[in-house]
Amino acid sequence: MKLVNALLWPGTKVCERLGVKPEGDGALLRWMINTFVYLIVGLVVLWIIVS
Repeated sequence: MKLVNALLWPGTKVCERLGVKPEGDGALLRWMINTFVYLIVGLVVLWIIVS
């Protein structure tokens, strides 16, 4: 369970900042933010590997 909480940390913090419960109403918002964060991280890592 600790690994899941670590992976969802960016979206959870943004939801808390906006005043939305991440487990309830903000689940989709948390998912979207985590998707963007890990997409950017993945693309940067891929760019470094390919270059």
